[in-house]
Amino acid sequence: MQVLFFITFTDDHSRYGYVYLMRYKSEAFGRFKEYRLEVENQTNRKIKAIRSDRGGEYLSGEFIDYLKENGILSQWTPPGNHNSMDERKNQTLSDMVRSMMSFTELLKISLLTHLLILMIV
Repeated sequence: MQVLFFITFTDDHSRYGYVYLMRYKSEAFGRFKEYRLEVENQTNRKIKAIRSDRGGEYLSGEFIDYLKENGILSQWTPPGNHNSMDERKNQTLSDMVRSMMSFTELLKISLLTHLLILMIV
């Protein structure tokens, strides 16, 4: 599987984060549903809100309808808010992977997959 994107979900209370690998940005909705199922089963608590940067992967009609049907609020950060904790985390993950890839002869995609999995364990 060729991994080109990753998406992160972070719990505001615990700051515990999940990283999901994706081939296409359109997989974001499916990854959110996986995240929701795991978190709600493990913690016996409901997700009450999702905060995002207005990325297109969160704006599909199907995604918005799903959130409404399940009572999950959509919270959008202001455009250009590049200093948020989550933006910094995503940038750090990207920088770490790029840095490590520059020192290896391994396939970039395989390395990205392994590094992101190791970072969340």
